[in-house]
Order: sequence, then structure tokens, then C-alpha cells
Amino acid sequence: MHDIPGPGRSAARPPDVPVNIAKPDLRRWLPGNCGIPGAWSFAAEAPGPHVALTAIVHGNEIAGAVVLDRLLRRELRPARGRLSLVFCNLEAFARFDAADPTATRFLDEDMNRIWSAAELDGPRRSAELRRARELRPLFDSVDILADLHSMLWQSDPLILAGETDKAARLGLAVRVPQTVVADAGHVGGRRLIDYARFAAPDTAAAAVLIEAGDHWEAATVARMEEACERLLHLAGLAAPRAPLPVVPSSRLARVSRTITAATRSFAFLRDFRGGEVIPRANTLIALDGDAEIRTPHDDCLMVMPTPMVPRGHTAVRLARFVE
Repeated sequence: MHDIPGPGRSAARPPDVPVNIAKPDLRRWLPGNCGIPGAWSFAAEAPGPHVALTAIVHGNEIAGAVVLDRLLRRELRPARGRLSLVFCNLEAFARFDAADPTATRFLDEDMNRIWSAAELDGPRRSAELRRARELRPLFDSVDILADLHSMLWQSDPLILAGETDKAARLGLAVRVPQTVVADAGHVGGRRLIDYARFAAPDTAAAAVLIEAGDHWEAATVARMEEACERLLHLAGLAAPRAPLPVVPSSRLARVSRTITAATRSFAFLRDFRGGEVIPRANTLIALDGDAEIRTPHDDCLMVMPTPMVPRGHTAVRLARFVE
């Protein structure tokens, strides 16, 4: 989810959100066990898929780190295939401070906008690119990936599935969170779930991004844990510790329009919550300079509206529910 732009950000401030979970101590996990710091990988004798759970792609989204820390402390091992647990942006996470919790989303650039071959193979350097290049060989063998995230701005939890049908099917099968959104990502760059191995329509590998709820809340951690248990159960790697609760069938929405702020004065007409549905087409929802932003169809789903958005960044995605 968008926070504010990180180092060098504008003077505007995000909402004052309390940090209600403790930052986990990851020192014992920093060496990793597969030649990559912060990456742990366990293989079973029985064949099966390689499943990866990733956290702290954004260094201040510490709920995912809590979940992976708990799984490692449990000494979870796959019944078949391979399981990898990966702490991604270790440098940004190391600087997380509950007194200024939005400041360490990243160090140099958003780590979830650099997963194209042009960026990874190119000459440009940054802390996040260095780490992505380090992790890339591991992800090149992953068959199923769930990237754990949380949100600053008020929104219902959801799963982002990119553009492929295989990812949408994966998200719908996990069922937690209930809403699955198929989208094309961001103008600013490709996310981990958009990495070519997962985004290519002619391969079996699939990835989803789980936006599990508000930053720094115990309920978000619990929702991430349930989503991970459901995914590992679906893949046949691990049985849940207790019977999973019955949940409603998931629903799929496809993004019909992505709104990228073209000016510094982008503003919504009122406070919108992610997950809100606008009943009527052509409803005015925002102004971007002199340009009016209106809903393109009836029953328009607001996907993660970001009230404080820099020019060139995604302000909101508008989506339509599909069967």
C-alpha cells in the first residue's frame, strides 16, 4: 500500500496511526540457510511445488515479519516440495522506528516497483535493486508465491492478483482476504508479483500480493497467518494447526481504470475507504488539477484510494466485480 514517498518526502504528513505490534527481533534469521541473507528454504523428500512466503518488501510493514518469525520459530517444514520464507528489505526494516513508522518504507526506492528485466539487468544502483538482484535466483525457482503486505490508509483487506488468470484462481482459492482484485499494477514499475516468472501467461508459476489489513495491528497479523496456512494447505505442503474456519466464497474484481496523479494537487472530494462501492457511473470522486475523475461504470469498487499521493503515483484503482 502507498505510504508517503520515503526519504526526501514532502512536508505533508500521513495519519497518526499507532503501532500496536512489536517489531520482531530477526537477528537469528539474518544469516539465512540457502546462501542469501534473510532467506530460509526447506526441502522435503517428497516432490511438490516450491512455495515462497515473502515479507517486508516494504521495510515498515512489519506484520509480515512477525508471521515469518513465528513460522521459523515453529520449525515449520514442508511435507512435500520446498518452502522458502524470505525477509526482503532487511536494510529498511532494520531502521524501523515506531516513533516514525512511515519513514522506512524503503531506503532509496520502492522495492515493489523494480521487478522488470530492464531494471534488474540494467546499470542503475540502489539499496533495493541490490537486494532484489540478490533474491532473484531464489524467486526464479518458485512456483507459488504470496507476498505479505499491510496498508496505511483505511481499506478492507484484499488480494492483488496481477493480470493473469492463474493468479486470480490462486487468490480465489486462498479465500482470505475475500476480495481478489485483478490489476495491471503501477505506472511507476513492476511489483514482485509482476516478475516475469509469475506474470507470463504460458507458465504455471503464480504469485499474489496479500494486503492483509491496517499496518501495525494484531488483526492484520492474524489474517496473514490464516492466509498463509490456507495457501500451504492448498499446495499440500503443510496441514493447518487447527481446522480452518469456514469463510464465504471469494469474489473477483477486475480493474477497469487506474488513476495516476498527474498533478501535485490531486484531491478526492471526500474521504473514501478502500472496498467502498460507488453505485452510479459518472460519479465525481476526485479532481486532478482541473481534470475531473469520475467512476467509469455502476457499482465501482474503490481499490486502495490514497489521499496523499505524489504526482506520478497511483491514487486509486477502479474495479468492476465479475463472475
